[in-house]
Amino acid sequence: MNQERIYKVLLGPVVSEKTAAAGETSNQVVFKVLGDANKLEIKAAVQALFNAKVESVRVLNVKGKTKRTRHGIGKRSDWKKAYVRLEQGQEIDFAVAE
Repeated sequence: MNQERIYKVLLGPVVSEKTAAAGETSNQVVFKVLGDANKLEIKAAVQALFNAKVESVRVLNVKGKTKRTRHGIGKRSDWKKAYVRLEQGQEIDFAVAE
């Protein structure tokens, strides 16, 4: 995998109560990823960008919600989410250091 692809695979972290609980209990981090990314690419990207050893990756497709607008019914885009389990003792901190 080339360096350009590594920087494009991860779109950003997913921050919610559920992902915070997963991080505390089972040392997992959740990312929004490209729709065509596979587990091997996600693992390589996390290891290269955050210098953290990855134990496993679980991927799921999130279906976009159907919403009503004044112009009728619309649909939000589908997206892909990756649960990345880090090895024991590894950590990724998204807080901005000052």
